[in-house]
Amino acid sequence: MDRLDNTIRPYAWGSTTAIPRLLGTEPTGEPQAEMWMGAHPGAPSRTARGTLAEVIDADPEKELGAASVAKFGPQLPFLLKLLGAGAPLSLQVHPDLDQAKEGHADEERRGVPADAPHRNYRDANHKPELVCALTEFDGLCGFRDPLRTAELLDGLGVDSLKPYVDLLRARPEDAALREVLTAVLTADPEEMAHTVTEVAAACDRLGGAYAPYADIAHHYPGDPGVIAAMLLNHVRLQPGEALFLGAGVPHAYLNGLSVEIMANSDNVLRCGLTPKHVDVPELLRIVRFEAGDPGVLRPEATPDGEEVYETPTDEFRLSRYVLPAGGTTHDLTLTTPQILLCTAGSVRAGEHELSPGTSVFVPAGEKAEVAGTGTLFRATVVA
Repeated sequence: MDRLDNTIRPYAWGSTTAIPRLLGTEPTGEPQAEMWMGAHPGAPSRTARGTLAEVIDADPEKELGAASVAKFGPQLPFLLKLLGAGAPLSLQVHPDLDQAKEGHADEERRGVPADAPHRNYRDANHKPELVCALTEFDGLCGFRDPLRTAELLDGLGVDSLKPYVDLLRARPEDAALREVLTAVLTADPEEMAHTVTEVAAACDRLGGAYAPYADIAHHYPGDPGVIAAMLLNHVRLQPGEALFLGAGVPHAYLNGLSVEIMANSDNVLRCGLTPKHVDVPELLRIVRFEAGDPGVLRPEATPDGEEVYETPTDEFRLSRYVLPAGGTTHDLTLTTPQILLCTAGSVRAGEHELSPGTSVFVPAGEKAEVAGTGTLFRATVVA
């Protein structure tokens, strides 16, 4: 079992206090957006044996288990994070596996540099992800019913939104969402910036259901993504609740602290709320124009005390243990690789004492007994 030393990424949207508060460290004044746990080449966790990527590369079958290597290849197929959002992240979607393979092969064939700012497909993998709230956590997830969105936009009293309102009311669901998102993202930039300014002022004045969008507009003045965001469901997760984001589902995280787990991929198509590249034609090819409930997940308890967040993906499986004072020791040994992350209290994992924000990597088949008082998240794969 390897104690992990993890990198914190200082993205501009990160909270200056959320991750330091969990870790019990003093804030630096700089944003601390994400703490990465895994073997992703961008910031692999460090162990006493080298980086986790180096450890796995040296003997994939020993570290990951034969079943995981056979199914996913000789790499850890997931990335676990602590995510502390102090401002909205970019509005985005992820491709499915076939789209990712096709898009990556196309950009490779056309010689698009791997680090080019206009590159869409950094790898040939999909990126399903699950976010689980540690504090109240605000996000946008999936399209709202078009008729409800028409009512929301109409209530702002902004004349330039009327064509969108009319489309949302007159067209079938798929066509309405597609045509409005396309119109927003391809509008004249100056005219759209003026519309967003008017929308921001109205959202500020009205508050209530409009308050999240007023905050988004404050962070991204004039950005067409503000209007695109208003097409989506706003959801507020309570601690322990989660969202699963599948392929083609537009989403953005707005504020709060969470545990996030995803397939090991960097493939993102952006819709707005970002200074980065927005490839509108490719985005429109990937987005699923389907309205629906965001589908808040709550964990399913098993007889041994494990609480599992069920998802349709095999690259990761996230669960948690809430360990009471005076509780028994739990044997977490598996034939697949694991990362164990403490988020509250004090938990002993093997020879390691874990405090909030600390984690260990457990190789496949390695004895993994845990005890203590606190909350422990377990990340592994379905193989």
